[in-house]
Amino acid sequence: MRAALVLTLAALSLAACGEKIPPAPTPEQALLLKPADARLAELYETSCKACHAMQDTGAPLVQDRAAWDPRWKQGEAALLDHTIQGFKAMPASGQCVACAPSDFQGLIRFMAGREDPA
Repeated sequence: MRAALVLTLAALSLAACGEKIPPAPTPEQALLLKPADARLAELYETSCKACHAMQDTGAPLVQDRAAWDPRWKQGEAALLDHTIQGFKAMPASGQCVACAPSDFQGLIRFMAGREDPA
């Protein structure tokens, strides 16, 4: 019995290593996505959505893990800095004058499909 439990736990641990990336949302789905938090949803609608929910803007599409994962690997601090300072075509603060750093962190996590900070 104990050996079966150990084998099951080992198999689950190995399965977690091969994390499957969910498929990117379709353009139609991307337009409908929004953060669950009401404040973040409002900020997203008025600042982020114009670029991150539209294809061909050059911005990574909301919750497109294939596009966001390389950016995510840079670390949240780098993404926050890029958001606040501006980066390439991204305007400083994403043109969100009402956003605090904690708002940006929540918005980045939402858009990157990483709402769980782990």
